[in-house]
Amino acid sequence: MGLTGTEIYPKASRRLRLGIVGGGQGALVGQWHWTGARLSNRWDLVAGALSSDPERALASGREWMLAEDRIYTDYAEMAKAEAARPDGIEAVAICTPNWTHRPIAEAFMEAGIDIICDKPMAMTPEDCAALAAKRAETGVVFALTHPYPYHPMARQAREMVAAGAIGEIRQALVEYAQDWATEADDPDSRSLSWRRDPAKIGRASATGDIGTHAFGMIEFVTGLKVAKLRAEFHVCGAPKAMEDTAFLNLAFENGAPGAMWLTQAAPGNYCALRFRVYGEKGGLEWDQEFPEHLRFRPLNAPEQVIVRGHGSGVAPAAERMALLPRGHGESLSDAWGNLYTEIAIAVEARREGGAVPADLLALPDLEDGTRGVKFIHAAADSSEAGGTWQALA
Repeated sequence: MGLTGTEIYPKASRRLRLGIVGGGQGALVGQWHWTGARLSNRWDLVAGALSSDPERALASGREWMLAEDRIYTDYAEMAKAEAARPDGIEAVAICTPNWTHRPIAEAFMEAGIDIICDKPMAMTPEDCAALAAKRAETGVVFALTHPYPYHPMARQAREMVAAGAIGEIRQALVEYAQDWATEADDPDSRSLSWRRDPAKIGRASATGDIGTHAFGMIEFVTGLKVAKLRAEFHVCGAPKAMEDTAFLNLAFENGAPGAMWLTQAAPGNYCALRFRVYGEKGGLEWDQEFPEHLRFRPLNAPEQVIVRGHGSGVAPAAERMALLPRGHGESLSDAWGNLYTEIAIAVEARREGGAVPADLLALPDLEDGTRGVKFIHAAADSSEAGGTWQALA
C-alpha cells in the first residue's frame, strides 16, 4: 500500500474476502453492509450465515448469489469452515440482534477472522471486557459500524474543531429524531419483538438503538469525552414496553455542558441525526438528512455554508471521502462505502504487514463500542434513579 497523494486513500492491492452473519431476507442493515462493501470496491462478498432459520439462510444466500457450499445455517460452523479454507473470509460483518454480538464475534476471533460489528457492540460492560480480552489475545481488527461520521461534512466538522476554527468548545447539542414508533408496534414484526425485550436488546430501546449513534457522533466531532450524564426515559408514542424517547444532559471532560434528545416518536422526523457545537469563536451545525452542507457560524462574521466536494476550504480528511463533484448528491450509501474503505485498509495492513499512515483512519473500534455500551448503562441507571447524574468511566 502506498499513498499517491495526501488527499486520497492508499490503493488496494486486491479485494478482501468478506462474510456476513445475519442481515438476510431483506433486512435493511444487511443491505447497508453489502452496499457499502461493494461501493468501496475493496471487498468480495463470498460467504454468509444470513439467518438463524435454515430455510431463510439458504434462500438469502441464493438471493445474494453466494456459492452453495458457502451458504451456512450456523455461524459457528461458518467460522470453522472458512478458517480452514485457503480462500476463506478475512473479515466478517455481524448484522444480528444485540444479544448475539458477543458469541458470534468470539467465534470468529478464535478463528483469526477480523470483525466488523454492528452497534451496540454488546449487552453489558462485562461483555465488552471479554471481547477486549479476546481481541488482545488474537490481534484481530475489531471495527464498529458507525457510518454517519463517514459523511464528508461530518468529518469536515471534526477537522475544523481540531484546527481551532470555533475555539474552545463551550457547549454541544446532538439529537436523533425519528417517527416510526409513534403508532402502535406491529405485533407480527420479528424485529420489534426483540427491540422491546430487555433480555435481548438490553436495558434501553431507543437509547441503545439511535442513542449510541448520537453519543458516538458528538464525541467524534468535538474530540471530547462525556464525563457524566443524567437521563430521563419516556414513552411519547403509543404505549410500549420500553422507552421510545429520552432526554439527556451531558457534561464533557472540559466542563462544557451538553444536551441530547432521542426519540422514535416525533411525527415528521425520519432520520434526523443533527449536531450543533459552539465554541468561543463560533459554531458548527450539521443535519444527516441534508448531509452535503455544513454550517459554519463564526462570531461577528457572516455565516458560511460549506458544501461537500473538493477544494474551497474542505479539509483533506473530508475531501478524500468525497466521491463525486459538487452538485451530484451523495448519500448514506456513500458513507457506508467510506467506512468499508477504512476497514479494508486496516484489515489489509494487519494481514500483509503494511503500515497505515498516521492520522489516516478514524475507524470506530472496540474502545468506542465499549463507551457506547457504558453510555447505555449510565443512561439507564440515571433514568431508573429519577434522573441523577451518573459518571461515565
